Amino acid sequence: MEDTEGVCKMKDIKMPENVKMILDKLAQSTYKRVEEEKKQNPLEEVKAKALAMEKGNFEFEKALKSGDITFICEVKKASPSKGIIAEDFPYVQIAKEYEQAGAGCISVLTEPEYFKGNKKYLKEISENVSLPLIRKDFVIDEYMIYDGKIHGASCVLLICSLLDEDIIRNYIKICDTLGMSALVEAHDEEEIKKAINAGARIIGVNNRDLKTFTVDISNSERLRKLVPENILFVAESGIKNNGDIKRLREAKVDAVLIGETFMKSENKKKEMQ
Repeated sequence: MEDTEGVCKMKDIKMPENVKMILDKLAQSTYKRVEEEKKQNPLEEVKAKALAMEKGNFEFEKALKSGDITFICEVKKASPSKGIIAEDFPYVQIAKEYEQAGAGCISVLTEPEYFKGNKKYLKEISENVSLPLIRKDFVIDEYMIYDGKIHGASCVLLICSLLDEDIIRNYIKICDTLGMSALVEAHDEEEIKKAINAGARIIGVNNRDLKTFTVDISNSERLRKLVPENILFVAESGIKNNGDIKRLREAKVDAVLIGETFMKSENKKKEMQ
């Protein structure tokens, strides 16, 4: 990937080869997509439009300070590991159901190739619910932050496995100028240190092992101890039932991000009790 300003540098990041190959594919796919989008709507135009909008009030991170565990519910049509999760995909209705069930925030997939997401889902959901939204995508260019703001996002996902520390720090600063939050995702101790050093105010731990793709929520329990209590902590992936929620609440996790379990649930309110 090119070493252009505001774009992540995959070559600088050390990781196992199998993991790097997967992330390289995702990053390259995203890079090509963003370059095409820039041809239609140049960075300076998108940036100017985002900065002209009313500045956000960091609604996403405020929603995670409820005093109890906050549910971040995901609107997701598909994933590489599970394939199509929802053939019938009334995304606005799903978001409304989450809001009615008591969700604190909503995560919206916008990555089209592997997750079948779309920016229009984010925009339309933002126009129909009042909850803060996170743009769930592989952010590798500042363009995606400004564009996320335009499409209704209150937060973006920054993945430590994709971005070096300086880039994360810079992207958080961009979010700050827009009044947006950044959820910085980590998988292990080294990435937790990177997130903290970059100035993350929200750290999410993905319980999926990128080497084996197995899921274990004890990863969140273990890594929570390494994160200062003034930094919000989100557990992601593999959260299936009330027993898992109880464990994470006892571990002083601030929020849980749940996708497939809620997407397949017919009684979303019951799942959040």
